[in-house]
Amino acid sequence: MKAKPPKDPREQARKAAQRSALNALRKARRTADKAGVALSDWEGEFLGSVEDRVKTYGRAFGDPELGAPGQALSAMQTRKLKEIAAKARGEDKGPSWRKK
Repeated sequence: MKAKPPKDPREQARKAAQRSALNALRKARRTADKAGVALSDWEGEFLGSVEDRVKTYGRAFGDPELGAPGQALSAMQTRKLKEIAAKARGEDKGPSWRKK
């Protein structure tokens, strides 16, 4: 049996970013479910639609200027995912500029 040729490192990095994004999306939803935190309709739809786009296209944004090459989520999607994950953990903090 012949050994497979090594994969392109860029392809491996892209696939790793895709797996990482899918795992983060699933973990945020699981954490919210386990903690009993009710996500808003928008947050639930966001997690579902981003997950679908990452599965289908390998990334969740169309404009290459919105995110780094080889990344599955744009900068704003990553930020929103972190906010949802913090809410699911019970660390719901508003933007830092609102704090007194």
